Amino acid sequence: MLEINELDFEAEVLKAAQPVLVGFLAPWSQPCRILEPVLNEVATECNDKLKIVKVNVDDNPDLGLWYGIQSIPTLLYFINGNVNAKIVGTTSKETILSQVQSLATYEQSTTEKIRIYEHY
Repeated sequence: MLEINELDFEAEVLKAAQPVLVGFLAPWSQPCRILEPVLNEVATECNDKLKIVKVNVDDNPDLGLWYGIQSIPTLLYFINGNVNAKIVGTTSKETILSQVQSLATYEQSTTEKIRIYEHY
């Protein structure tokens, strides 16, 4: 899992060609340490469909403020540079995968609707 900062956030997340799951974490936080291996598993499983990155909120406070991070860990799911879902606190691999799947289905149906609209 790639660790990013304020300098590369735009390129790695906002302008990414694929959906991105961003984990706002801190190395001193026990819940974050519990969640990080889960995120690594999800990253391995969804490698071709989803990019997963982490942001150290202590080193990048402006990103935390910009996205309203009030508790860690917080996961934000970005599609086309926009936040589409949020998970706060520790969670299971299954919950993350379920959320990713439902958002991927939403993204696909939205893309198909846009293609249909452009056809007319």
